Amino acid sequence: MEEIYLDNAATTRLSDEVYAEMMDKYKNVYGNASTLYGLGREAKSVMESARETIAKSINADAEEIVFTSGGSESDNTAIMQTANSRKELGKHIITTAIEHEAVLQPMKALEKQGFKVTYLPVDENGNISMADFKAALTDDTILVSIMMGNNEVGSVMPIHEIGELLKDHQAWFHTDAVQAYGLLDIDVERDYIDLLSTSAHKINGPKMIGFLYKRTGINFPSFVKGGQQEDKRRAGTENVPAIAGFAKAVETITAEEKANRQKKYFEFKQYVVEQLKDKGIEFEINGEIKPDNLNHVLNIWLKGVSTYVMQTNLDLAGIAVSGGSACTAGSIEPSHVLVAMYGEDSPRIGESIRISFGRYTTKDDLTKLVEAIANTISRLEKRGVKN
Repeated sequence: MEEIYLDNAATTRLSDEVYAEMMDKYKNVYGNASTLYGLGREAKSVMESARETIAKSINADAEEIVFTSGGSESDNTAIMQTANSRKELGKHIITTAIEHEAVLQPMKALEKQGFKVTYLPVDENGNISMADFKAALTDDTILVSIMMGNNEVGSVMPIHEIGELLKDHQAWFHTDAVQAYGLLDIDVERDYIDLLSTSAHKINGPKMIGFLYKRTGINFPSFVKGGQQEDKRRAGTENVPAIAGFAKAVETITAEEKANRQKKYFEFKQYVVEQLKDKGIEFEINGEIKPDNLNHVLNIWLKGVSTYVMQTNLDLAGIAVSGGSACTAGSIEPSHVLVAMYGEDSPRIGESIRISFGRYTTKDDLTKLVEAIANTISRLEKRGVKN
């Protein structure tokens, strides 16, 4: 059976270029980058070259990039270490109700430690209000952590406006850019970002490698305790092949390529919507479709069809989609993002699927997806089991 992969917001297929780069480094550059002999120096050189490449992608300096195991570690480090190192200045933090669990879970842990966390609400398009943000900001706020783009509905947050408001405030500004990196133009200087998290596996790179951008002057102890790697900022022997693979993935995504992907994915969204309408399928978009959102994510409410039933039937047809974020896809818990947008009693919560496009998605894949959705609904209606 042909497999059609449409869950690229969860993870992406490793590109051929990245695979070749990593295999070369696994075989030929196996020294420990923290050692002084030749093999170690060679590994260090590869790692530092990758650091330069990655830093340029967000207009940062190389020494501001700290390699981590991925987005979750980067988020946890930024949030937990900021809070614990700045609590003398205040114990108030601002975030949103639709953050990834890698942000929400640390926030919950900090609340148990006595921190006050404001969770900004969102509207039915998944957007926060700047008026709400301004009202929440206080003299005691020490950290603002707001994602760049949402992983379930694709809404993009007003990062530049927030950064401008915070540039003369004591609060450090962290953004989870895991979904946005590789699609949006990111400039940490332009947007006054202090801390930024990413992960390689969202851009056709390897899993278990990411980075945390830390603006020069932002200091806190290493979250991972152990050795002195990463200039004492993150303990653990660096994964040089994965770091090299991450850099190779970044090199393939030029500014022009980002724009091209956003344009292509926007057209994909429009195509799916048109095809669903042509098939007479009852549906609505969760969020909104507009060119400046994260266009690789399309979340649709298939009226009267449970998420579990549709996912299962699509899987049987060889098509992979999600019911929400990757970390909750196997859970019966409702999407906290859709709950925040529509309320916990909305039928959308249990009747929506997330389709997410990637580098290898084709229009033919989408045609087959819509056909499979239509066939599933037709079978359910004939059996009288459609809600």
